[in-house]
Amino acid sequence: MASPPHLEFERDIVELQEEIDKLLEKADRKKIDVSRELEELQGRLRVLREETYRNLSPMEQVRVARHPQRPYTLDYVERIFTDWIELHGDRTYRDDAAVVAGWARLNSQSVMVIGHQKGRDMKENLRRNFGMPHPEGYRKALRLMQMAEKFGRPVITLIDTPGAYPGVGAEERGQAEAIARNLREMARLRVPLVSAVIGEGGSGGALALGVTDRILMLSNSVYSVISPEGCAAILWRSADHRDQAAQALKLTSSDLHRLGVADEVVPEPTGGAHSDWDEVARMLKEALHRNLEELRGHSVEELLEGRWAKYERIGAWEEGRES
Repeated sequence: MASPPHLEFERDIVELQEEIDKLLEKADRKKIDVSRELEELQGRLRVLREETYRNLSPMEQVRVARHPQRPYTLDYVERIFTDWIELHGDRTYRDDAAVVAGWARLNSQSVMVIGHQKGRDMKENLRRNFGMPHPEGYRKALRLMQMAEKFGRPVITLIDTPGAYPGVGAEERGQAEAIARNLREMARLRVPLVSAVIGEGGSGGALALGVTDRILMLSNSVYSVISPEGCAAILWRSADHRDQAAQALKLTSSDLHRLGVADEVVPEPTGGAHSDWDEVARMLKEALHRNLEELRGHSVEELLEGRWAKYERIGAWEEGRES
């Protein structure tokens, strides 16, 4: 994996890491012992990284969630699952590369894995449409969810999209209908469903894979009805207010867990998921396995009742009184 580009708030971390690299280079060149100095600098780096990532603003968390070196669905598939067999096509129009799906095993359990997929370079991003699915992507996902239901297998979805593609062709082929159908059918699917927001969960394009019994979020992921830039453009007529919008949207994992939308926050390594793919995959695997094991103890009727109750609670509101 290539060394990740750095975010603006990581400047002090980068400078300290460069100081450590220079010290190691000097020690190697002059054959001297720098263990004491190295230990001190590494300790400072560890503390600085922890403090920086513990105090991120909502907009800074959005930037981490969008980091170009953050692991995507297929990176997690490689590290978490075995016996992956990718399946293609919606049997209506074409295969949408912005959604990947297939059979796999989580430990010894057969599961259907479905997720948004972005690209690592311009060529792949064009093929995968920057992780923004067309309606055929959602129809592929639904077809394979129903296949999993037929064989009594759980479904795991990995959410990471700025939103569904809003182009003319997508709208002509029924983008809104495809998303709405997924919401309806997932609500009554008769197998355990677990979703994990691994990056950016944007609008209905994310929700179309997110009507599940359990919603997990990586600690630096975000989940929202609209992007901070889009919200700022609507409310303030300027994207310059994106920090204010991100604060108001309550889109961070901690906010959504407190509000009862997310069932569990899966911690990321200090420095974000992009700093250690293997470690974040290990923690996500444990959380997925544990939640599926808990859901396997419920009957179909209990699953459906619990799912409906979960989303009814999310939709509840109270009218405030003027003081």
